[in-house]
Amino acid sequence: MNAEEFIGFARQWNPDITPGMEERFRKLEPLYNDWNSKINVISRKDIGSLYMRHVLHSLAIAEYLRRERPDVYEEFREGRRSPSGKTERISVLDLGTGGGFPGIPLAILFPHTDFTLCDSVGKKIIVAGEVASVLGLENVTTVNARAESLGRTFDHVVSRAVTALDNFYPWVAGKYTGSILYLKGGDFAEELCRMMSEGKFCPGSVKTWKISDWIDDVMFDEKYVIDIPAAGKARAAKH
Repeated sequence: MNAEEFIGFARQWNPDITPGMEERFRKLEPLYNDWNSKINVISRKDIGSLYMRHVLHSLAIAEYLRRERPDVYEEFREGRRSPSGKTERISVLDLGTGGGFPGIPLAILFPHTDFTLCDSVGKKIIVAGEVASVLGLENVTTVNARAESLGRTFDHVVSRAVTALDNFYPWVAGKYTGSILYLKGGDFAEELCRMMSEGKFCPGSVKTWKISDWIDDVMFDEKYVIDIPAAGKARAAKH
């Protein structure tokens, strides 16, 4: 899938995509090709499949929300209504962003949501920051840090298979009020069970969604979006 094939698919998939978004998506391939020649942030075997393996994979989070959690999808698109009636921007942490996935594609699609892209590897976060800057993504902030050092709370957390779920969850427990939206593949049943046990999640509170329900391609076989609620919501699901 090249840039124009991706744009054609995107137009059919999401009527909210604007010409400005399309232009930013088009720029991703030359930007990452250039940076990857200097700093290897994307596997050499994957860089030629940027739109399928990285951009569409990242946007599976958006499609999951659109299909399964339309209220949250609208908050990503337009913001959240405060008790006073004002619209407030929501905040999303992309932890272990590497060169900017899934955060950069999501930030293009959701310009009214603020994304903090965080990675402990300095050279990777440099790439993410430079890509966001060239694209003019004013809703992106980059941070070179470990999750434990972040001194604030976010509405949601997104990430792409940074580590096992039972390792990842303690890094962000208490740092988000909505959901972790985690991209994960393969057999993760054991680590999911450990995470739910250690985090005291109620049965049924964590949701999984097959990306192949959206894109029928072998690349997405056994790949999922995992929706992990914040602790209070996880307990509330019991009632």
